[in-house]
Amino acid sequence: MDDTTKHAPAEIFSAFSQFWSSALPSAFLPPAGGAAEASRGGGKAGASVFGPAAEYWLDAWQRSILFLDVLRQRGDTYLERTEEIAPNVLSFKASLVMDGRKLPRPVNYGLVRITPPEGVATDPAKRPFIVFDPRAGHGPGIGGMKAESEIGQALAAGHPCYFVGFLPKPEPGQTIEDVCAAEASFIREVAALHPLAEGKPCLIGNCQAGWQIAMTAAVDPDPVGALILAGAPLSYWAGVHGKNPLRYLGGLLGGTWLTALAGHLGAGIFDGASLVENFERMSPANTYWKKPYNVYSKVDTEAGRFLDFETWWGNPVLLNAGEMQWIADNLFVGNRLTSGEIRTSNGVEVDLRNIRAPIIIFCSWGDDITPPQQALGWITDIYASDTELADGGQTIVYALHESIGHLGIFVSGKVATKEHDKFVNCMEAIELLPPGLFQAVITEVDKTVANRDLVEGRYLLRFEPRTLADIRALGGNDAEDDRRFETVARVSEVNKALYRRFLSPTLRALSNERTAEFLRKTERNRLQFSAFSSKNPFMQPIGALAETIRANRAPVSADNPFLAGERAFSEAVTNGLEAFGRARDALTENMFLTVYGAPLVQAMVGLDPGEIRPRQGIARDLAREAATARLRAELIEGLEHGDHLDAGLRALVYVYRGQSAIDERAFAALMQLRDSQQPQARPSMARLKEMLRRQALIVRMDEERAVAAIPKLLPASASDRATAVAAIRKIVLAEGDLSEETARRLARIEAIFGQSPEAIALAPQITTPRLAAQ
Repeated sequence: MDDTTKHAPAEIFSAFSQFWSSALPSAFLPPAGGAAEASRGGGKAGASVFGPAAEYWLDAWQRSILFLDVLRQRGDTYLERTEEIAPNVLSFKASLVMDGRKLPRPVNYGLVRITPPEGVATDPAKRPFIVFDPRAGHGPGIGGMKAESEIGQALAAGHPCYFVGFLPKPEPGQTIEDVCAAEASFIREVAALHPLAEGKPCLIGNCQAGWQIAMTAAVDPDPVGALILAGAPLSYWAGVHGKNPLRYLGGLLGGTWLTALAGHLGAGIFDGASLVENFERMSPANTYWKKPYNVYSKVDTEAGRFLDFETWWGNPVLLNAGEMQWIADNLFVGNRLTSGEIRTSNGVEVDLRNIRAPIIIFCSWGDDITPPQQALGWITDIYASDTELADGGQTIVYALHESIGHLGIFVSGKVATKEHDKFVNCMEAIELLPPGLFQAVITEVDKTVANRDLVEGRYLLRFEPRTLADIRALGGNDAEDDRRFETVARVSEVNKALYRRFLSPTLRALSNERTAEFLRKTERNRLQFSAFSSKNPFMQPIGALAETIRANRAPVSADNPFLAGERAFSEAVTNGLEAFGRARDALTENMFLTVYGAPLVQAMVGLDPGEIRPRQGIARDLAREAATARLRAELIEGLEHGDHLDAGLRALVYVYRGQSAIDERAFAALMQLRDSQQPQARPSMARLKEMLRRQALIVRMDEERAVAAIPKLLPASASDRATAVAAIRKIVLAEGDLSEETARRLARIEAIFGQSPEAIALAPQITTPRLAAQ
């Protein structure tokens, strides 16, 4: 670059300033010292309206150049990342543990171990965490983009942390089943690397990765610890009228034949940019105005954050056409995951009831991609009653955020330091919860919170018991809606068969690697990035010009009337685009409901329009029911057998059944008591969890007879009984004031534990047949 070219931007800026000075009257111009001084309160910008006008237009011109420079940087980053072998946005260093390409069924996934940042140490005795990122169009790394993230919170709590990401291109022939098998291998490898850890690996699955690890855990549950499903859809038809228009997309497109078409045009590859495009269509106001205007209006401060996010957002990855077709057929349109219709290649049914570890679901009312109904509706699909859920030994905890959007669930620093931090630090408490359904409620700690030392961090996590009726109360489909979606699924099969019979052979013959690559490069999402890169000759001078502007920046004053006009115009544009989006969504829903609710359309695909078809949900499993019956029989038989720890845990379960909720302080007190025992007398976490689960099921089966049998389990020593009841009191009182019912139950337990051995011997016998008959 010669000197003339090097100094061209400065000369352009100087010429521009001279133009303003010579072409405009003095009243147009900012006062001596420049607009920057005026914006700092240095004086009014002239005696007439023309001073503010000049000040505003100078600032607007500078912002325009700086905004173009931001787009140039974004484009350059995009092009650089397309050349990388394994692009990601992780802010942590990592080392490869397993390469999925070397597995018997190769996949483009890999397992890496996260290196803790300086000053952070991990404890080998703590359970490892594995973060799985979504392969839903974007590249990997969203779970660890910054320090305040899912990975960051796990490391800060001292847990070894791993990450499962993927390469931009899939392995030839890889399937969703192959990916699930690879993830199972990764989980087993992590468990083997941490033999001293008292808990199995905890899995965090974001969005698409959530349903994928749920399937993995359902097929291979043994090595899996707790699952955290963040913004993960598992019930794809679920939703409410007036919201969640994305679920209607399959119907409007006539099913999944267009997915097959895209795969054929891509020469066997599906472009993830199409999924990104679907996300962006959800909010035209944000996509086409709010996001770019936010950068333009705050270009001095917002550029860095925008570029960080766009680095992840702007690099679509590829999927095999078969992978995407499977997803569209079985999930998006077929909704077969929660009905038990998915089977592996060797005939194993993917039944979510096989998951034995606790499941934590994090969703938000502000999430249009995965609304709460889609994140939680699967629970009522696979469990017919609360009894079935509890008898199956499953613990499900869900947390509902009031407003955060879909991406904020994974990338928001505030969410990471609140919700994800509590999930990580209270995982032992979650695993000690009895079987059943709970809602996690997180509140900020204030001076009124008793035993503050038992609370981890700034927030208190409380578990409130819920029922399946509470899930249904969140809203969902009625029988008419379900029949509409079933109609879509059948129409999809018909259209896909017609496409494959008549159009597919021709398109496959015309498509090849060159045409597919051309289509990918000219795709709108990619094109808007590359067009503003430095490879565009018109963008080459922008970088140097922007540097000159930054050195001579003259921001407009906050009270400039033209700036107020700009903001009013922006608000009007935003409101207009939002109104358009609402009208489009309403039209979409009305078309869907009308077309697929039509008796003629339903009859044409074999559905009787006069028949109200109840939601069948997942089929009965006789083997599972027999196993549950055997467990009940074992619990009945062992009701009067056990030791003093069984007695204490049963007493705790009984007392807490009188509470409307239980919070982390009770579990912290329990863990303190466990840790205070001598190592040889201290129960392992696995044994403690199993014993607590067992006693919870016993009390749930027949509370009165379970409590009446406690004296049979108590130690003969009065001092030992006193020690036990003191421990129970410490745990129960950890939460502060007791409810009247809880106090009554505690008093009853104290009386039972205070009985003499003679009184215990004279206690009435409890007959097992009577309990079994209940």
